[in-house]
Amino acid sequence: MLQIALTLAIFMVILIPVGNYVYHIAANKGTFLDPIMDPVDNFIYKILGLHKDSTMSWKVYAIAILSTNLIMMIIGYSVLRLQGILFLNPNGIEGMAPDLSFNTIISFMTNTNLQHYAGEGGLSYLSQMGVITFMMFVSAASGFAACLAFVRGLAGRSKEGVGNFFVDLTRITTRVLIPFSIVGGLILVSQGVPQTLGSNVVVDTIEGAKQSIAMGPVAALEIIKHLGTNGGGFLGANSSTPIENPTILTNMVELFSMMLMPASCVIVFGKMVRDRVAEKHQNSIKKVPFSVRVFGREGRGIFLAMSVIFLIGLGFCFYEESLGNPVLAKMGLDQSMGSMEGKEVRFGVPQSSLFSTVTTSFTTGTVNNMHDSLTALGGMVPLLNMMLNVVFGGIGVGLLNMIVYAILGVFICGLMIGRTPEYLGKKIEGREMKLAALVIIIHPLLILAFSALAVSTEPGLAGITNPGFHGLSQVLYEYSSSAANNGSGFEGLSDNTVFWNITTGLVMLLGRYISIVLQLAIAGSLVKKKFVSESIGTLHTDGMSFSVILVFVVVIFAALTFFPVITLGPVAEHLSII
Repeated sequence: MLQIALTLAIFMVILIPVGNYVYHIAANKGTFLDPIMDPVDNFIYKILGLHKDSTMSWKVYAIAILSTNLIMMIIGYSVLRLQGILFLNPNGIEGMAPDLSFNTIISFMTNTNLQHYAGEGGLSYLSQMGVITFMMFVSAASGFAACLAFVRGLAGRSKEGVGNFFVDLTRITTRVLIPFSIVGGLILVSQGVPQTLGSNVVVDTIEGAKQSIAMGPVAALEIIKHLGTNGGGFLGANSSTPIENPTILTNMVELFSMMLMPASCVIVFGKMVRDRVAEKHQNSIKKVPFSVRVFGREGRGIFLAMSVIFLIGLGFCFYEESLGNPVLAKMGLDQSMGSMEGKEVRFGVPQSSLFSTVTTSFTTGTVNNMHDSLTALGGMVPLLNMMLNVVFGGIGVGLLNMIVYAILGVFICGLMIGRTPEYLGKKIEGREMKLAALVIIIHPLLILAFSALAVSTEPGLAGITNPGFHGLSQVLYEYSSSAANNGSGFEGLSDNTVFWNITTGLVMLLGRYISIVLQLAIAGSLVKKKFVSESIGTLHTDGMSFSVILVFVVVIFAALTFFPVITLGPVAEHLSII
């Protein structure tokens, strides 16, 4: 527990300056990198024919995201299919099959990084760098851009639109993702993570056999896979292998990297929509609580709600893994180290439990242990994190989903006190509620509908290698991971088939873009509304009471939606072995 507490404490210390820096980028305020990056950005704007102060309506913004991502998908798909005859392929890897290419390109463009292939044997270096690593940057920047557009709609800072997608995409890439990746990548290289274009290395093992060790530009991919909440590994075993994650220092760097940007989005939100009380005290900052200065009043409430759900899940996962496997306990075997199945000894239960909870809370998908080997109830925590999809979530989109729940929360409270619901000084009316309801419905619909399809058709059943309760958990995990743009898996499925490649590809595609378009529509509706005056009946959304309401709204809706199928999966598995 001390390991976990110290890790989270160090993260909070790092988050404050990083979040403030990201806020300055999002709000077009000055930073220390401006003298270096302004000429680069201006050159990009000149090529694109853009003015940095131009803005778009929400419809144009959504079309820009969709069209840009589509063009990148087509180019990336072509490279994957043709990698066998292209350059930077020293290991002679052949082109990907059509259905696997379809799944892979959607996976990485949607910030999911679900891998139905072995990283070291499925991609050439050109594909790893020109497709996979490239898309890790642009998919993360696209999600953050959508978040900025949404926040601008809530803040009402633009009478004409919600910003310019191409300007947002450029600034977050050149001023955050690339500089942070360079620094983090050098730290990983210093700890032994490979960064080379040489072919695989053949070595003599202790047993006297020959072993081929996969090499390549690992460090470059490794840092952006975490920083952009991507998750796809250079190797099939991901960050559980020493090539990607050799030391406890690299493990902490990877943890912090995947947590920083989603948490920074909350700071950006809070400061961009700061209320009039904070504005009044801007010249007397001592009168403003420290938490308000860091997160803003509204951001503080959102961060608190997310943190409560995160800590509950982390504590439960750590507790269950510390107990060990109940089957082995029945046999009288020593369980003093907890459940070490599928875990690296150098990380143990504490760092494995923390990593598993973080990677599914922040919807990154990278793993330093095998989630399929977690205990039944310990593995339920990562599954629930993805089903909720609001516990910080991926870069940008996690905050979007939580704000939609906040809108739902003020609507429910408004009905209870007989007032028109308001959020951030703007009335929430029928149009916003219909859009918010669709956003909330689409996620469980994709998970449950496709899971039902998989367990009721022959191609779906053929991929299940563990019949029974655990097999259902594997199916639920696969589609939850796809819908939440997470990408991790229980890895017990034979999923590199036409059925699983196509269905998970569709879930990733729909789960990503339908929600973003609907959320931009909410922003477009709110940005046109006037601020209403606060009255005695106004529900305050910046205090602890609203954070509690928000937690209960998320938990109740998730319980009503997913409790039956969770009971048939992880809970039933646990009851069957105790």
